[in-house]
Amino acid sequence: GCGNSALSHDLHELGYTDVTSIDFSPACISAMRARYARCPGLRWAVMDIRALAFPDASFDVVLEKGTLDVLMVEETDPWDVSPQAAAAMHRVLAEVSRVLRPGGCFISITFAQPHFRKPHYAQEAFGWSLRHAACGDGDAGAFHYFLYVMRKGQPLDPRDVALG
Repeated sequence: GCGNSALSHDLHELGYTDVTSIDFSPACISAMRARYARCPGLRWAVMDIRALAFPDASFDVVLEKGTLDVLMVEETDPWDVSPQAAAAMHRVLAEVSRVLRPGGCFISITFAQPHFRKPHYAQEAFGWSLRHAACGDGDAGAFHYFLYVMRKGQPLDPRDVALG
């Protein structure tokens, strides 16, 4: 779900010249293709995150920034996620795991705190390790965001296995 974020372009400008971005919205993808037509290394595709059209082991890195949060937007209790939301999250993460190459990295950036998000990521079936870090400017009144890094082919810590 790249949306209209400049992140793909920013990565391109930093030297990452092979970037594929997806979104569910054809209008969004059309606009992004037009906006960044001068960047040949940027590819755009209309796609559902629950059913990626890429072959197995296609990517070294999968990066999502807030896309998974959409799956939880209608949830009223983050401690007790509905079976539908949990199933959708599991489906997306299974797809991410499928398209990651061995040794590949899945990076998730979200406002979701570890006690809410880690149980979704900490599934042995995905075949990845899990680390996280809180990020923010240190201001006590500011919201922190969280960076989760999963490495394909590395084991989960036993404490994380217990979460999943």
